[in-house]
Amino acid sequence: MNSADFQQQLFTGRTHVYAVLDGASIDGLRTRMHEMRPPNYCLFPGELEPDVAETAPYLVGLIAGTPFTDWVLKEHFGKHWGIFAQSRQSITEMRKHFRALVKVHTESGKSLIFRYYDPRVFRRFLPTCNAGELATFFGNVDVFFVETADGNGMSAFKLEHKNLKETPLN
Repeated sequence: MNSADFQQQLFTGRTHVYAVLDGASIDGLRTRMHEMRPPNYCLFPGELEPDVAETAPYLVGLIAGTPFTDWVLKEHFGKHWGIFAQSRQSITEMRKHFRALVKVHTESGKSLIFRYYDPRVFRRFLPTCNAGELATFFGNVDVFFVETADGNGMSAFKLEHKNLKETPLN
């Protein structure tokens, strides 16, 4: 799948388009965001040490035809940079949702970072969820878009009648 075909799938005009990007996988992500100024929020709360801020996940509002969006959509294939989502909700509402998913707790109560925004984790985790977990994970997301295991294509994930449906994109 090429960038132009993927853009047609993403930008339907009916929803906002977001990416959850992994600073640990994208060299210079914060610099790019500073230079190109897309709407974005760090998903880690509070003041962060510089090294943590560099490797943190970021929610970014994607706008068709802007330099940042064009860069991400051209360069992300095969690099597990993050996941994409369509939603009718604002970026501030989506920040609350995606931030709530980042921290999980073990049975013993230990707090861990859940790297759901890594496509390799996303593809393995989502099919293991029950209906309630899927509803929580999706929240107000209409569709998630995630690169395929070989990194050459994309798959769309959505809920249909409380069941997960994965559709490979051509």
